[in-house]
Amino acid sequence: MVSEVSYELNKKSLDDLENKDIEKTSIRNEDEIDSTEEVIATPTSMPIFAKVLSIFGDTVEMNGIEPITDEEKTDTSLLAAGTMWLSANLVIATAALGALGPLVFGLNFGQSVLVCIFWSIMGALPVAFFSVFGAATGLRQMVLCRYLMGNVTARVFSVINVIACVGWTIVNTIASAQLLRMVNRPHNLPPWAGCLIIIVFTWIIPFFGYKVVHMYGNVAWIPNFIIFLIIIARLKMSNSFSNGPWEGGETTVGDVFSFGSTIYGFAIGWLSYIADYSVYMPRDTSKTKLFSSVFFGLMFPLIFTLILGAACGAATLNNPVWMELYDKYSFGGVVYGIIVQDSLHGFGQFCCVVLSLSTVANNIPNMYSLALGTQSIWEPLINVPRPIWTTLGAWIGYGLSVAAYYKFESFMENFMDSISYYLCQLMVMCLSEFFIWRRGSWDFDVTIWKDWNKLPVGYASMFCFLTSIIWIALCMSQSYYIGKISRHIGAYGGDISIEVLWAYELIFYNVLRYFEFKYAGR
Repeated sequence: MVSEVSYELNKKSLDDLENKDIEKTSIRNEDEIDSTEEVIATPTSMPIFAKVLSIFGDTVEMNGIEPITDEEKTDTSLLAAGTMWLSANLVIATAALGALGPLVFGLNFGQSVLVCIFWSIMGALPVAFFSVFGAATGLRQMVLCRYLMGNVTARVFSVINVIACVGWTIVNTIASAQLLRMVNRPHNLPPWAGCLIIIVFTWIIPFFGYKVVHMYGNVAWIPNFIIFLIIIARLKMSNSFSNGPWEGGETTVGDVFSFGSTIYGFAIGWLSYIADYSVYMPRDTSKTKLFSSVFFGLMFPLIFTLILGAACGAATLNNPVWMELYDKYSFGGVVYGIIVQDSLHGFGQFCCVVLSLSTVANNIPNMYSLALGTQSIWEPLINVPRPIWTTLGAWIGYGLSVAAYYKFESFMENFMDSISYYLCQLMVMCLSEFFIWRRGSWDFDVTIWKDWNKLPVGYASMFCFLTSIIWIALCMSQSYYIGKISRHIGAYGGDISIEVLWAYELIFYNVLRYFEFKYAGR
């Protein structure tokens, strides 16, 4: 009996010990899981960064690419969703783009206007549509692309997106620095100082994050709009504007295609990060109202400013002084000629300074989303908080801006025109995935946002992306290269890459996606 009792007591003790060990192991595993999640999901997990950023308290947005929770979705302003893009597009860079119609592509004012309107609509529609996904899912745009084009392909596009963010910041900063340099001549502002002024503001505002970015976007468009009205008045008073002759033929067709490709690339340029600016809006936000706000917030500044730029370009062709300024200082020289020389003088120079700072509103989305795009490339990069990536991006952009100002400005402009082709592919593949393969379902499982075993891999999208390079090379028409197919359109070639990519991606992506879904199951 004693031995049996002893046996039972020993057995009970052993069972208790095993249970305690299991409980300890379970607790330890849970702690490890929580710790792991904290390392990946909490940007302040790195002590040095946490200590530095804690100085700013709650004024700095610390969220990165992690899905935004319902509790954090407190932004209910549909107006701000539109004015954000009103400010970003009502800038001198947009006007300079419109001026290319008459000055570079040889189109008259009327032809330029028609191209600007049509291709702005084509670019703004998908951008406005994908803004709805931010509110509906709480996912950042590059993370959302993991669901719509595959995990691997989305990360490759994240790399391209980061390059594009830095590249456009460089191009825009140089253009503004050129205009600042013209003010108060002959006491010219050094290029490095002009670039520094633009980059400082480009860095500070997105550093604080979502709320400050939208606050700035609410008001930044107002002084720019006033100055553009002044330009219209002075342009009218100069008597230099004329529509120009209407011409047709193959060369005009080629110029229309090439100019349209440029306008489209600019209008759709926000597609790779549009959802980043609506993720804090509640999930039940009206999709129709959000789409409309963003669409009209894009379309008004695009059409207004592009047409104004085209008018300035057409007038420049009739004014030798402005043409000389354009040849020497690009579009900034044209603006200077219209509102400063033999015009408003000191007040005109003040307007030039304000207009040069308009570039900041165009650069801000680049620097804010650069950080999110960087984190989207590889999970460990989330450990570096978003404000730090914004800071690194801004000051790398400054160094490259100064270098490009002196050495490779034309290369940067040509390179950025070419890199916009990838946005066309992103649009077609994501829309195909949503409407055809997801059947228009908004039910995204946000818990698998970084799960390699559950997200689509992206075999079809990666194949289409890599092989599309061939079609781009054949159909593109840039100052440095004209493809074998595009060179047959008129005397100077016509860029038909966008149209060809639409057809290629729509057909081949969906055919290959069928087999990917059949054999990979996701």
